[in-house]
Amino acid sequence: MGEPGKNAAIDYIVRLIDIRKTYITGDLKVPVLKGIDATVRRGEFVGFIGTSGSGKSTLLNILGMLDVPTGGEYYLEDTEVGRLTDVEQATIRNRKIGFIFQSFNLFPHLSVEENIEVPMVYGRIPRKIRRKRALELAERVGLGHRLGHRPTQLSGGECQRIAIARALSNTPAFILADEPTGNLDEKTSAEIMKLFHELNREQGVTIVMVTHNPALASHYDKIIRLRDGRIDEPAREQPPEAERKEIAP
Repeated sequence: MGEPGKNAAIDYIVRLIDIRKTYITGDLKVPVLKGIDATVRRGEFVGFIGTSGSGKSTLLNILGMLDVPTGGEYYLEDTEVGRLTDVEQATIRNRKIGFIFQSFNLFPHLSVEENIEVPMVYGRIPRKIRRKRALELAERVGLGHRLGHRPTQLSGGECQRIAIARALSNTPAFILADEPTGNLDEKTSAEIMKLFHELNREQGVTIVMVTHNPALASHYDKIIRLRDGRIDEPAREQPPEAERKEIAP
């Protein structure tokens, strides 16, 4: 299949075309993804929702360029990922995808500032620019006063805020969030979701969240439900945010 047209490159951050993934162990073939077609437009907040065994973890790894599909095409903006070398994929992954994990994945021996700077270090951004950007991002997530602290000195919610700041450090094409509220209590989870909405609505950050939690469905602009390696139903567009239920502070 040919590349999407120019309009697709402009309108879509992510475009998945018939994505398949089969794991092979000896003579055993285990199909996990069975033909996924999905898109994420620039500025959208999209939720991929599925229970254990639905294929969402495998899809997450493919979206994050941590795994490769057995078949199909994955376009990140106007680039077909499958045509890239491993080195090119690593470069694109660092520059264009901001990762947020359930377990935060902060380096415990680094300060808040240093944790935020990690993707910029890999991107070879000069130190002076890194420090300025880290301070700006820490302020954006409400933790500018914590730059010298280490993760062990922070609450779970503060750690996730720092992880969000780190994900934004290279101004990625989109944020890929893996169960980002899974280890947080209800109140803190609501605060983190509120922060995601502020980033999405006020700053136009494109967010893709992969979760098993259907209770989060009201937060997304678009919901894509996975079941047994397939999209369970057509992607459902949410009503405008003003028409949705109010988000808890």
